[in-house]
Amino acid sequence: MTKLPALIARDVIRKLKRSGFVFDRQAKGSHEIWYNPITKRRTTIPNHPGVGIPKGTLRATIKEAGLTVEEFLEL
Repeated sequence: MTKLPALIARDVIRKLKRSGFVFDRQAKGSHEIWYNPITKRRTTIPNHPGVGIPKGTLRATIKEAGLTVEEFLEL
């Protein structure tokens, strides 16, 4: 299992954009829904400025996006 670095929402969003995700809509509170029109997948990002995303949440987001941790880190 690959070790995940500590990332903030801005870094995760940048990587999702590189893999084809686009902003879909604002969810409840500070959460954002991102959508990939090619794979038809959606994932939720907790966008709290300056606060790191917990590693379990980050791993779940990567899984929802249909990526492996290795693929995500290469983006």
